[in-house]
Amino acid sequence: MSYHNKSIKQVLADEGTNATQGLDSNEVKKRIDKYGENKLEEKDGKTLKDMIIDQFKDVLIIILIVAAIISIVLGEIIDGTFIIAIVILNAVLGVVQENKASNALKALKEMAAPAAKVIRNSKLEKIASSELVPGDVVILEAGDYVPADIRLIESVNLKIEEAALTGESVPVEKEADALVDTDAPLGDRENMAFMSTIVTYGRGKGVVTSTGMKTEIGNIANMLNEVEEVATPLQKKLTQFGKVLGVVCLAVCAIIFVLGILRDEPLLEIFMTSVSLAVAAIPEGLPAVVTVVLALGMQRMVKRDAIVKKLAAVETLGSTTVICTDKTGTLTQNKMVVTKLFDGNHIWDVSGVGYSTVGQIVCEKGECTSDSLERIMQVSVLCNDAKIVKEKEDIIGDPTEGALVVLGAKGGYPQEELNKSYPRIDEFPFDSERKLMSTIHQRKDDRVMYTKGAPDVILSRCTKININGEIQTLTEEHINRIKEINDQFANNALRVLGFAYKVVTEGVDITQEEKDLVFLGLTGMMDPPREEAREAVKLCKRAGIRVVMITGDHKTTASAIAKDLGIIDGQSEAMSGSEINGYSDEEFKEKVKHVSVFARVSPEHKVKIVKAIKSNGDIAAMTGDGVNDAPALKQADIGVAMGITGTDVAKEAADMVLTDDNFASIVDAVEEGRVIFSNIRKFVGFLLSCNFGELLLIFVAMLINWGSPLVAIQILWINLVTDSFPAFALGLEAKEDGIMDEKPRDPNAPITDRDMLIAIGFQSVALAVAGLASFWLGSQHGGVVAGQTYCFITVIIGELLRAYSARSEEKFLIKMKVFGNKYLNYSVLLALVLLFVVVYVPFLQPIFSTTFVPLADLGIIIAMALIPLAAGELSKILKKAN
Repeated sequence: MSYHNKSIKQVLADEGTNATQGLDSNEVKKRIDKYGENKLEEKDGKTLKDMIIDQFKDVLIIILIVAAIISIVLGEIIDGTFIIAIVILNAVLGVVQENKASNALKALKEMAAPAAKVIRNSKLEKIASSELVPGDVVILEAGDYVPADIRLIESVNLKIEEAALTGESVPVEKEADALVDTDAPLGDRENMAFMSTIVTYGRGKGVVTSTGMKTEIGNIANMLNEVEEVATPLQKKLTQFGKVLGVVCLAVCAIIFVLGILRDEPLLEIFMTSVSLAVAAIPEGLPAVVTVVLALGMQRMVKRDAIVKKLAAVETLGSTTVICTDKTGTLTQNKMVVTKLFDGNHIWDVSGVGYSTVGQIVCEKGECTSDSLERIMQVSVLCNDAKIVKEKEDIIGDPTEGALVVLGAKGGYPQEELNKSYPRIDEFPFDSERKLMSTIHQRKDDRVMYTKGAPDVILSRCTKININGEIQTLTEEHINRIKEINDQFANNALRVLGFAYKVVTEGVDITQEEKDLVFLGLTGMMDPPREEAREAVKLCKRAGIRVVMITGDHKTTASAIAKDLGIIDGQSEAMSGSEINGYSDEEFKEKVKHVSVFARVSPEHKVKIVKAIKSNGDIAAMTGDGVNDAPALKQADIGVAMGITGTDVAKEAADMVLTDDNFASIVDAVEEGRVIFSNIRKFVGFLLSCNFGELLLIFVAMLINWGSPLVAIQILWINLVTDSFPAFALGLEAKEDGIMDEKPRDPNAPITDRDMLIAIGFQSVALAVAGLASFWLGSQHGGVVAGQTYCFITVIIGELLRAYSARSEEKFLIKMKVFGNKYLNYSVLLALVLLFVVVYVPFLQPIFSTTFVPLADLGIIIAMALIPLAAGELSKILKKAN
């Protein structure tokens, strides 16, 4: 039910309560039975047992478990143990991450007010907020959390901080007597107070209209409960990859087993060879490499001011096609800054960044003189309660007043000196009815009253105007000019304030003196865009990523900032929350493709926007800092919370937290995500080309009746030395140039696309050819064991050399710094040591079925091993040709 569009009398009647007496005890008991306690509820989550079982349902994990069991049965205890350790590590990480997902609602519950001041039985009582019921009359004072949704029935200078709920960057002035349109967004409902917001100024009284899950914050809790966790693009791809890989490997191994039987080979020997091939063909190191690469990516992101809470979210960033971002503090500095000034005659430009006092005030027409300008500076600094903290370049107090103190300092009027020269004698504080603030100061020979406030109100109180030190009667021409400048400032998304003064006598009543004022001028201030955000938006466009601003601010302000940053162009448009309501889900799905700014939106709107973007096949990143952002953060493919201004609720619902609240850091994280996925592709391509090459080698040898060129233990040893450390090293490959010049990859495309499959096939054939040639050569020199040893060495060295080519899918090795990846260099050296140990240490030769290889033949073997490397480079030519 709506209450903001009803009169106070009507609301009291509807709720069956009295503004002075409140509810009686009997009525309270009835209503608690009817409405329940004023608490947020959460649905039952998964048990620890359920979460653990879910970790073992993945196809690739099941294949790995089978591979581990077979390895242990074959006596390969180390290999089997290694695989099991990987499976357990992935399960633990999965459970920990899933357990964190429920923390957002817990944080939301902690925001509820612990106590409330309520009138019951005609007496003021302090009760637990959970005991509130609709119809209770609540007293609100500065510093109080609002304990439920309340229709105000009295308000005195009441301001409430609603940023967490609506996204408003400054406290909202409340007016109990106001009547608001039925469709007005939350931020415009000035006669309402909402649960979990904070009273920052003044006092008020109101009647409780909604409690618990019926409140606006309860609505957000409901949305958090309804949002289901979805698999990330990487998780989907690995699942698909595991299914295909499992089927292919088992089919090939079954064929090899059948061929062995047809050739009358010993059943046990052919069985062990087939099983060893199955174990070797399955890249059991893949989950471990993915986990480690993502974890290292998380560490690198910390250095770029982004803390990632979920491993898979690192890669998801790299898939992002749309970034939905808040305005205040993310795209802007979250600091009010005066940028324009009008002295009644000239317009002045004000430069500077944030709350730094370094800046200039320059007349638009070049050299100008202005007595009014000096007086505007005085009003800005003296009629003000904010203070500058110079060493921190920050302010204490209201952001609007802070901007005026900074303006004075830029103009050469430091606050401390002015306060000493013109001590304050009296003041008439700002209130929402007058929309003015006035202070009286002692000058050398007289007293002066300085007034600032809403331009229209200031103008209505003025009868004169100061132009270049000359006091003139305020004419219609002057008024029209002032209104024209006010509109010009406002249309550029500036918050405009008017300034005036009046010489007064000793002992005057300041409350009676705000009339017959002398008009001085106007200031226009804004929360300016971050410079780095402007560059980041450009980079996003270059990378094919669309930026969408979603804000609780007004449409005019949001559009102006979006145009300045380059978010809005000729083909995009802006839309308000009330306009969203007019579209069905299908209509809105199409509309969202062309809208780059959504203003004055509710939490439901944010979720609807994210859903529509995702339904168009996009991967959506969503930023936010307030409670109102939490459902959308959870709904998005990757939720990004603000670390400085963000609420605990937003941080718990998000996948990533920005430590600097900066949009540019999101783009840095996207770049890191792209690098990670690029490296995942590199080691997947490397692993598959090696493993399928081994399968092809055995398959062809049996097909042409050569016998097996490798025995089971050799296959497992190749698997150990080439599938582990080199793959890890490829996962740590540095960023390639131009990675942000590429368009986002298709989120539905598999890891192994057409180009990669062609390259894998080409390289697998090359490895098989090199292995077969070495097997034949060795067999000619020293029999089957020599042939198997030659083949064994060729395959390992061939795969190690192939790893260098795998460092880039497109760039040729000669154009890279060949030994630029130190981790790959170390892993290759280690693998070579492990290879030559089993070939040249006498007591290991019988175990691994190897024999001594003359150095002269070793040179020929190395030449054979260059074939897979050459194939890797040639496959890049094929890719470019396609």
